[in-house]
Amino acid sequence: MVQSTRNNSKIDHFTHVYFIGIGGIGVSALARFALVKGYKVAGYDRTPSAITDALIKEGVNISFVDEVSSIPNDFKDAIHTSVVFSSAIPKENKIMQFFEQGAFSIIKRAQMLGKITNSMTSLCVAGTHGKTTTSTLLAHLLYSSNIGCNAFLGGISRNYGANLLLQPESNLVVVEADEFDRSFLRLTPMMAVITSADPDHLDIYGTPEAYREAFEQFTTLIKKGGVLLTKKGVPITPRTDPSVKCYSYAVEQEADFYADHIEVGEGTIHFDFHTPTGLTIEHLKLGVPVWVNIENATAAMAIAWLNGVQESEIRLGLASFQGCQRRFNLLANTPRVALIDDYAHHPEELRASISSVRRVFPDRTFVAIFQPHLYTRTRDLLDGFAEVLSMVDDVILLPIYPAREKPIEGVSSALILDRLTSAHKLLCQKDELVSTIEARICQATPEEKMVFLTLGAGDIDRLLPDLTKAINQLTK
Repeated sequence: MVQSTRNNSKIDHFTHVYFIGIGGIGVSALARFALVKGYKVAGYDRTPSAITDALIKEGVNISFVDEVSSIPNDFKDAIHTSVVFSSAIPKENKIMQFFEQGAFSIIKRAQMLGKITNSMTSLCVAGTHGKTTTSTLLAHLLYSSNIGCNAFLGGISRNYGANLLLQPESNLVVVEADEFDRSFLRLTPMMAVITSADPDHLDIYGTPEAYREAFEQFTTLIKKGGVLLTKKGVPITPRTDPSVKCYSYAVEQEADFYADHIEVGEGTIHFDFHTPTGLTIEHLKLGVPVWVNIENATAAMAIAWLNGVQESEIRLGLASFQGCQRRFNLLANTPRVALIDDYAHHPEELRASISSVRRVFPDRTFVAIFQPHLYTRTRDLLDGFAEVLSMVDDVILLPIYPAREKPIEGVSSALILDRLTSAHKLLCQKDELVSTIEARICQATPEEKMVFLTLGAGDIDRLLPDLTKAINQLTK
């Protein structure tokens, strides 16, 4: 539930805010914030989604037509209207061009997020992968404790059904620090987490070295007297102020904060959590029992502990954590077939996801269904995708989801397919996926147990309701 807060009660002098790309996870959180603050809110997105459906129900006027005529008339007044846009919006967008040609105040999503959060005590979680789950768990640990917090998240928390948490008594704000378009360089953390720095977004950064250098630059933004928590082994050199305390975290190896004595069984995970002071919290239960979440939980608990969350609160918060939508969601689990959905879209994210699911379902035929996200990412990380996906028995590849990009000649999912060494592999159109999975299940012997893992950051999630229904009906 979103509640009002005293912090940053006004965004400049405007009464209306128009959001371009309002269906994006980051932009939608800002739209909700503006709505709670009493602004009139409207926006545009290319396609309807669960996020836009929810915003419309909350009172936001949303158009899916890129025409100036779709902008409500009371948002065409530059004196009262501020415009916030996603970095993914193409230059030829007509609505964007209308506002640019007028005398409107126009800012990027990252700029607005920075304006809102920079006067608060910001706890920022950055990294190529792991940042959404880590920041959402950190927010849950704080929000459900005596400390409290606000949060701008990069996913929908399943505990709260929202990507925005507001708590009037707290000046703490948890922020997912997104490196796309260098957005995280707009933030001023008091405490920062870096979960990983595996090269991505090379269409923006150009080289792996430039990508990692941006993370090093991010560390310079931490306020004096603050904290930097970095996963042990992340290949960056922090450039923090001397007053900033630097900590490391790890799983099954010693660090300032680390997890060990891990027990996996019967669909549960327990482990011990160690702090630099010698305090150990033993036999913690992980609410979302996926191996990679041990690492995410270690980082989240470290920051929560540094902010005063008590041992008993950490224990209860970790056990009650329900995860994020599209992060290891178990959608079907019959005696014969399991269906799990994950947002992974980078080779190292796929590796973590596949390895984690293998640990939970070690003796099943493994079918990965992957929708590549972006032509540039497919081109730049092609060999990595092929190597990781070859870890599974069967691979089904959907066409590339373009998002903000135009097609690149010669770049398609077939490039990955040609490099796969999996026993079974095929290309599949989205409208053929359900029937393809049905056929695969029907071909299996009665003794064969299977796990299907859907992967990707595009619109593969829209196929999941029909896919879940089909699996449940076939395996009753």
